[in-house]
Amino acid sequence: MVSSSSFYYFLSLLILTISCTQNPNLFVNGDMSLIQKTCKTTKFYDLCVSSLESDSTSSQADTKGLAIIMARFAVANATNTNSFLSSNVLAKNTTSDGLMKKVLKQCADRYMAAGSSLQDSVKDLGSELYDYAYMHVMAAADYANSCHNAFKRYPNLVYPPEISAREEGLKHICDVVMGIIDNLVY
Repeated sequence: MVSSSSFYYFLSLLILTISCTQNPNLFVNGDMSLIQKTCKTTKFYDLCVSSLESDSTSSQADTKGLAIIMARFAVANATNTNSFLSSNVLAKNTTSDGLMKKVLKQCADRYMAAGSSLQDSVKDLGSELYDYAYMHVMAAADYANSCHNAFKRYPNLVYPPEISAREEGLKHICDVVMGIIDNLVY
């Protein structure tokens, strides 16, 4: 299992990378009270706050907007993981084992489906279809889990720590999105 500190380092680095490419004003002092109040209702307060603070649009966002911002982070995470897995499938030196290549391909497909499901959740949030948005986010987290399960089917294959960290990251981001959606429903 990946150590907790290395997992959070990786996740923070990924969010920072995504933020830098999408947001020219990296850290803003947005409506911290709304961000803090919203994030307190999620499972991963620090992840929620750091992610939302890194997006310049969060300062003008309401709770629905904060959910959309976090869902977009999840889309970027799933897309990034799909690209990572796809590049490993194509890499000659890491895929001499046909079985490993097959499982990595399955995982890449699962993360592509996760990204698509998360894009649907963004649309659902925009249309205030919160139950559907929640369902799509849950599905995305489950797609990440199904990659892990694919490795479990083959006892001789080791689940790579890099993929494990990415799975944990996506699940945590999805948990944050679902926590924010819960604020919208109740």
